[in-house]
Amino acid sequence: MISNQILQSTLEGIKQISRVDLSIIDTEGSVLASTFAESMQYTESAMLFSKSPADSQELQGHQFFKVYDDSQLEYILLASGSSEDTYMVGKMAAFQVQSLLVAYKERFDKDNFVKNLLLDNLLLIDIYNRAKKLHIDAEARRVVFILETGCEKDNASMENVRICLGPKSRDFITAVDEKSIIIVKELQPSDDYDEMEKVAGHILNSLDQVKKENAHIAYGTIVGELKEVSRSYKEARMALDVGKIFFDERNVIAYSSLGIGRLIYQLPMPLCKMFIREIFDGKSPDDFDEETLTTINKFFENSLNVSETSRQLYIHRNTLVYRLDKLQKSTGLDLRVFEDAITFKIALMVVKYMKYMESVEF
Repeated sequence: MISNQILQSTLEGIKQISRVDLSIIDTEGSVLASTFAESMQYTESAMLFSKSPADSQELQGHQFFKVYDDSQLEYILLASGSSEDTYMVGKMAAFQVQSLLVAYKERFDKDNFVKNLLLDNLLLIDIYNRAKKLHIDAEARRVVFILETGCEKDNASMENVRICLGPKSRDFITAVDEKSIIIVKELQPSDDYDEMEKVAGHILNSLDQVKKENAHIAYGTIVGELKEVSRSYKEARMALDVGKIFFDERNVIAYSSLGIGRLIYQLPMPLCKMFIREIFDGKSPDDFDEETLTTINKFFENSLNVSETSRQLYIHRNTLVYRLDKLQKSTGLDLRVFEDAITFKIALMVVKYMKYMESVEF
């Protein structure tokens, strides 16, 4: 449960303070961590000690201690030396490893609970009963972030996120697949969506430069109860997907900012194809030349303002009007009319969605 690296750093820290060499051996006789090379010589003695009823014992001039996990023997701790100080240091080291086992087990249990909570795998009564046992506040305000770095099993980024959010935070950092990191963040009463945008930026800044450039982070709505966390997760997941389609220039996307994109994302593909066929009479916006597409996009960016659009395109107003008239003749839609503009805008987004879905399928 505890990584060998954590065990090694723990023993080295204790040795630095006490000057007593230590070693940890598992129940199969393998040395997991040690501060002295000769520890391999004592694995047989450790196995003999593991079968004895004693919790501590002196063998071959060294002190041996048992470390339990819920009354199940987990490790044998060896302290090199037979003095009274060595016994005391060994006893303290065994207690420290025992405490690490408890802490890591609680963290593992919480991680399991949060994963099942996100995936809606728990009954309502189980959510509150298990939350109480794990000392998780059921009524705290929370929001779910999903970070995607483009790297599978990105443990380094997960550790960077933990450091970024702080060791004393009540946030949960986990993963339900190999492509994304999930942060269930507990909020203060005064935290709002502006603060969430800042948090998302901090999380991105915790990544190294290469990962940061390719990373995307999305977050759902703020919820007030533990049972609603799965909803915030689903919203964040949708925001991440919709953001890739319609807002690919952004690396931070909020569910609340998706607008009509989240409706289009839920349309079945046959309905999308039928809609495009009816609007463009069998044609596609891809058939328009680059000049026409640039004009359309700039016109929408400027809220259908002819004067401002012509100024930004460095063309005469009459030239823009001519292009819009030409577009009206070919499509039957006048972008200067709000209703036609809305129809055309939705059609462009539907085409973008269809192209994205086709690329995902392939």
